[in-house]
Amino acid sequence: MIVIDIETSGVDPNADSILSIGAIDFEEPHRRFYKECRLREGANYSAESLSVNGFSKEDIKSQAKPHIKDVLAEFALWAADSSDYTPAGHNVMFDISFIESDLKRYNIGFSLGNRSVDMHAIAYAHMLSRGIAPPAKRNRTNLNSDMIFEYVGISKEPRPHNALVGAKMEAESLFRLIYGKGLLDEYKSCAVPDYLVK
Repeated sequence: MIVIDIETSGVDPNADSILSIGAIDFEEPHRRFYKECRLREGANYSAESLSVNGFSKEDIKSQAKPHIKDVLAEFALWAADSSDYTPAGHNVMFDISFIESDLKRYNIGFSLGNRSVDMHAIAYAHMLSRGIAPPAKRNRTNLNSDMIFEYVGISKEPRPHNALVGAKMEAESLFRLIYGKGLLDEYKSCAVPDYLVK
């Protein structure tokens, strides 16, 4: 698996733009990818999205940053070097929708495929197996990534969000949920809760 997290200028892959991509190779966690890019030509951005990821209007428009086409080409080469590049992450279909949209837009001959591993689903199932009702709002799941990070014994994601930090936190959380132990040195000081230990 490759654990992916992106930061974007909004929530619509057709109207908005990727601003950064972070990824960790789950089987070889020393293999990491992080690149920022400028706002795609003609794409929108929202003040709310920029407040989450910490980029300024000047940052996202900087010609010093590479074009998304170049970043995706590098990402595709990096991902293809993984023994298994099934995408994983929290609510990972959001990330996949942006990446696949731009892969097609720029005719980059690579695809993440149509299957993924979702951290939300694994955490949801783990809670149910312990007899815990996952948090809900308006009769549907409200289990967000920060809640899962705390559930597995690490802290909430720092703000502003960074795609590589997000990918690392998601990889650590997935490893704890699946194997009941830690993965990354960055989180060694965070004890794995007893209910996750196998």
